[in-house]
Amino acid sequence: MTNSGQSCNAPTRMLVPQARMDEAIAVARETANQTTVGDPNGNSQLGPVVNKAQFDKIQKLIQTGIDEGATLVAGGVGRPGDLDVGYYVKPTVFANVTPDMTIAKEEIFGPVLSILGYESVDQAIQIGNDSEYGLAAYVNGADLAKARGVASKLRAGQVIINGASDMMAPFGGYKMSGNGREWGDFGFNEFLEVKAVLGYAPSKAAY
Repeated sequence: MTNSGQSCNAPTRMLVPQARMDEAIAVARETANQTTVGDPNGNSQLGPVVNKAQFDKIQKLIQTGIDEGATLVAGGVGRPGDLDVGYYVKPTVFANVTPDMTIAKEEIFGPVLSILGYESVDQAIQIGNDSEYGLAAYVNGADLAKARGVASKLRAGQVIINGASDMMAPFGGYKMSGNGREWGDFGFNEFLEVKAVLGYAPSKAAY
């Protein structure tokens, strides 16, 4: 929900063990319903999205999620009840989302969360990688060794374990999420040119 869901690295899909789906739904519903929407100059936690085109896109995707059979846990189409102007979007949560659904495949760029269930860690990794995008991924777990193992198998340019943060870590994507990196030493590479000079012979043959 940060930045009204318009951050490029926003975790818009949440994978949870299928056996804990009901628990995840309850927590997500409560969190979304407690998120206040309104003028960001006040005490609201969630402001509007950037413009009408983005608002309309988000509304269409929310409706698509409903039409394709995802379980609407919180939010939905339209503005929050007390706001009749402005590009405000209801904090929206879908559960029982499957990887083939549009809301699991598209970059929504709005305050919309899709919860998908998995039966095994291997299946979770497969679902996580089943995307044409690969900018950021998030892994949470008490067993750090297992979390690192999952992180190593995710095809994303940045994987964040248990909410870690480091502004000097390289930032950039795999697949359709782009090429190149920002931040850290890797960020300098975008400003450098490499010259290759061929034809020099070593002063002494190397053996």
